[in-house]
Amino acid sequence: MRGIKLGQVVGRASYKCDVLFRVVAINGDIVELFGEEMRLVADAPMDDLVVMEETDRKRHLEQYKEKEESCYHLFRQDRKLIREQTEYEITSGYTEKQSFFELPGRILHIDGDPIYLKKCTAVYDRLGVPVYGVHIAEKEMPLQVASLIEMVRPDILVITGHDAYMKNKGSKTDMKAYRNSRYFVDAVKEARKVVPYMDHLVIFAGACQSYFQAILKAGANFASSPERINIHALDPVYVVAKVSLTPFMERVALWDMLKHTLTGERGMGGIESRGSLRRGIPIEQEDIEE
Repeated sequence: MRGIKLGQVVGRASYKCDVLFRVVAINGDIVELFGEEMRLVADAPMDDLVVMEETDRKRHLEQYKEKEESCYHLFRQDRKLIREQTEYEITSGYTEKQSFFELPGRILHIDGDPIYLKKCTAVYDRLGVPVYGVHIAEKEMPLQVASLIEMVRPDILVITGHDAYMKNKGSKTDMKAYRNSRYFVDAVKEARKVVPYMDHLVIFAGACQSYFQAILKAGANFASSPERINIHALDPVYVVAKVSLTPFMERVALWDMLKHTLTGERGMGGIESRGSLRRGIPIEQEDIEE
């Protein structure tokens, strides 16, 4: 297939066009690809690529959109339940009328893909989660994460972008077999030098097919990908939003967290961690009216 251009959306014929990609670089007959909905990076020969027609793109996007909306509504239902429980606790079992306010955990989201970063921040806003988003290439993340933590002072850190496990370069326990996992691992280590305690800074790190065990060992609370599968662009958002909106005196229910993601426990995992939402009283009348 000749005439492939930067920015085009394509599929790989050898994989039956199961994942849509954006063309981000062309080096002779080899094309570098970023997943359109999945956090996957890949190289492919130009003659294996199929330019996706608008109808095919819309069909793929509609399928993902349905899954995204399902996750969003499930998240909102759980959020409503937590708030009702909070109201019960704050008002002493409905015996007193008392308004309260909430301070969700603040998120620093570092993303290797500017388009994904924009999508993620839109969902954070929709969920009511405060976020500071930064686009940084994966290899630069270990160099910049410490200064960003000092500047933003987040409760939660997301380190994500694109990744891939390449079987022809080694086993699953060989860091050299991964595109960007080493950068995620190093970035987590640098973050832990600034905030060593897991409940003081909750960290998610990883992308598609990332070296899950190494990222957790480096100090992350949550990571991808236990079974080296592709994860959706928004999966990190639903993991950390659950942490942000869970009261800090409670542990994040791991299975509840995973059910909010599009890839579930095969693509995401982690360890027990506390939430970062804080509640307060009283709330001023003018704030209620606003």
